[in-house]
Amino acid sequence: MSSTILIAGGSGLIGSRLTQLLTEAGYRVHILSRKQRPSSGQVHYFQWDFATMTIDPAAVEVDYIINLTGAGIADARWTNSRKKVLVSSRVKAAELIKQGLTESAHKPKAYISASAVGYYGDRGSEVLTERSAAGQGFMADCCVAWEDAATTMTPLVDRLVINRIGIVLSKLGGALPKIMMTRPVFSYFGDGKQYYPWIHIDDVCRIFMDSITDSNRSGIYNAVSPTPLTNKQFTSDIKAELGGVVVPAPVFALRLALGEMANVVLNSNNVIPERLTAAGQKWQYPDLGAAVADLVERNI
Repeated sequence: MSSTILIAGGSGLIGSRLTQLLTEAGYRVHILSRKQRPSSGQVHYFQWDFATMTIDPAAVEVDYIINLTGAGIADARWTNSRKKVLVSSRVKAAELIKQGLTESAHKPKAYISASAVGYYGDRGSEVLTERSAAGQGFMADCCVAWEDAATTMTPLVDRLVINRIGIVLSKLGGALPKIMMTRPVFSYFGDGKQYYPWIHIDDVCRIFMDSITDSNRSGIYNAVSPTPLTNKQFTSDIKAELGGVVVPAPVFALRLALGEMANVVLNSNNVIPERLTAAGQKWQYPDLGAAVADLVERNI
């Protein structure tokens, strides 16, 4: 009998594609939703509610839990109230799943949580591995709180895995459609020397799927391509694939328009997937040009 996977955040960019790939591989999928939704085929929906801190106890009766929940980091300007939402949406999701597991006394084989490379803060050209310390700033603080909430699951599951995700590339959401909107002009930011840890959406989904099947995986992993690029090179490689010209965008204009949220594109994270490489992870799209060409061709 195939395994059953609970996905929190199943309607998001990664969650939607991961659900598709899991069902194609024969898994049954539970998805947590704030609204009642009809089940379809191998996908079944269960309700949860942060306002009342309630969760359908049947949702957690699964073999594995994947938690991708979190308000979009770049969806709105970082006011004080927005910052609270960004942190609480991540922490409360873990708390509510923990509540469901505690009440059911069911013990899944693994709890696999998303985190982000924002954990490392702005670190210039410093090579960052899973052993590197947390950085400073709001994004780092948010990720620390996110991971601390995930770590509380340790006694309730056989394995805990935390995947720190880089910039996920997809034609259907995230950074790439915003970059392509300005085509044929592509902009890098400031001097363009800040490092961007990126990853093709199918590669990040495979990392989560391999976190299920590889029982030796536990702890922290950097879920990024093995080829981090500077912002200028990142932009140039996209231009080379799609055609157009590359021009600099001034930092002051970004700060004026976005405020503190400009750190999302200005921070430098030279992150490498040291532990995934050691675990034998295979990337189908380690080259940015090939990754973009595939995303555009398949419209995923």
